[in-house]
Amino acid sequence: NGAVPGERGKQDKSVKRGNWGNQIEFVLTSVGYAVGLGNVWRFPYLCYRNGGGAFMFPYFIMLVFCGIPLFFMELSFGQFASQGCLGVWRVSPMFKGVGYGMMVVSTYIGIYYNVVICIAFYYFFVSMTRVLPWTYCSNPWNTPDCAGVLDGNLSSRTALNLTHLFNTTQKRTSPSEEYWRRYVLDLSDDIGNLGEVRLPLLGCLGVSWVVVFLCLIKGVKSSGKVVYFTATFPYVVLTILFVRGITLEGALTGIMYYLTPQWDKILNAKVWGDAASQIFYSLGCAWGGLITMASYNKFHNNCYRDSIIISITNCATSVYAGFVIFSILGFMANHLGVDVSKVADHGPGLAFVAYPEALTLLPISPLWSILFFFMLILLGLGTQFCLLETLVTAIVDEVGNEWIIRRKTFVTLGVAVAGFLLGVPLTTQAGIYWLLLMDNYAASFSLVIISCIMCVTIMYIYGHRNYFKDIEMMLGFPPPLFFQICWRFISPAIIFFILVFTVIQYRPISYNDYVYPTWAISIGFLMALSSVICIPIYAIYKVCRSEGDTLLERLKNATKASKDWGPALAEHRSGRYAPVFSPSTESNLEVQPLQPEKARSEAAAASPVQGSNGSAHSQDSRL
Repeated sequence: NGAVPGERGKQDKSVKRGNWGNQIEFVLTSVGYAVGLGNVWRFPYLCYRNGGGAFMFPYFIMLVFCGIPLFFMELSFGQFASQGCLGVWRVSPMFKGVGYGMMVVSTYIGIYYNVVICIAFYYFFVSMTRVLPWTYCSNPWNTPDCAGVLDGNLSSRTALNLTHLFNTTQKRTSPSEEYWRRYVLDLSDDIGNLGEVRLPLLGCLGVSWVVVFLCLIKGVKSSGKVVYFTATFPYVVLTILFVRGITLEGALTGIMYYLTPQWDKILNAKVWGDAASQIFYSLGCAWGGLITMASYNKFHNNCYRDSIIISITNCATSVYAGFVIFSILGFMANHLGVDVSKVADHGPGLAFVAYPEALTLLPISPLWSILFFFMLILLGLGTQFCLLETLVTAIVDEVGNEWIIRRKTFVTLGVAVAGFLLGVPLTTQAGIYWLLLMDNYAASFSLVIISCIMCVTIMYIYGHRNYFKDIEMMLGFPPPLFFQICWRFISPAIIFFILVFTVIQYRPISYNDYVYPTWAISIGFLMALSSVICIPIYAIYKVCRSEGDTLLERLKNATKASKDWGPALAEHRSGRYAPVFSPSTESNLEVQPLQPEKARSEAAAASPVQGSNGSAHSQDSRL
């Protein structure tokens, strides 16, 4: 619970940075961060694309040997130093570029993630009507190919015509697909043809950034209260939709398609690459958010327990959401008389095309639509809070003076405004192309590389024995043997081989029938590279600035932990972190009266006593 055993005087609080109100706030925030839109529109889609139940095998192997160990490492790393993703690299200053890489990744994800939230906001608002606008084919934006499941003209067609519709080159397009492509996005023909800004989406993007800013206006103090609702209510909605879904005819067919393994696909490295990417993407490893959230914990909080709870909750939610999605897809396929694979669209369109269409078949369909998109909004906001807080905390911790700490709200506002302006191009007619480009490149290769370097730096540069002692000092016990082995050998090896396989199996990105041009893919690679390139650039800079006559001496000094590495509060700096008081170290430590009203009485009680060996010590000392 964050209390220091045996010492009533210590409150274990950071006055300067602030702490979570209680541990429930931290766990709920971390669950909200880890459980995001990806659990609904990415995991079921990856499962559907990579062989159904066969995908579960690499997914859970990655979770056990990579996901949970890295999750625990990042939580313990941030909690021990009580610093954001830049400040923690006092552990080995040469690798501070990893922190900058995390900031770049969080920036990219934060920009496009809020655009997905804004589309969910748009659908949420337009659902407040008696008939959902994507129910029928009688709208101005519809084409002759449109065939709605509820259209009056569909029942008048013969079965032969319907079969012809699916078997010929004239592919059926649903009203929801045409609403998505031709009305909401007003999709252009090329990624370079931006067209005009879609004003309804721009308005919703403004709404989503205002909501995120207001929830973070007082940092973790305000967001910690909001997550009581945003992290729990999605489970209520998921359960309502699950119960509704499994009672529909054909739901079992969809669930079997979701669970039945296609074992031939398990030999495809792309399946393993997708499993690793999804674990990183979903748990939020290497984004910097976990380090940031844990930095607001009390020093003695049991983050080992928290990491197990949050990781398992996250992955269970992914699987649960898959049941919710596939039960509806099975119902749709049964209604249309086609295979489940014919119903689903690739990409985030699964949540904005297939599911909304299925909802039109249910009684009181606007109610189900409002619930579903409200759930998507809450899932997205939980992640977006942490992405924004990561950037703000990194900036405030890096500057570190009283002036910026008092004006943290203005820093938050500045980052939110910048995020909104950078998101504007994604609300144009070519916005979805750019969104998918960022999703595929900005948060894929680079996450794997950043995680690998972080793991190797802590275990081999800083030293595994040092890190295990740090954790024992913080938690009261060393990390379990399984985690020690994973951190030192298994996790870095898996990450490295996944990176190699992903490079070998690489295929250029496409969106349905549209193939991305070479220049767009080059931009994608530059985005991926921009976060990784921070690492060598900063390392070269740090080595050049380090003391030493030879390159080897400079390298040693650049990788050696700095003097101010360790627990942030002076009361926790014991053993090898016991302060040698000098002006430089004193300024970096937060020294505070723990119980000012008792200060004098405790000082009197703790007067020095002459020991038998001639040394002076305090009666109130603790080992």
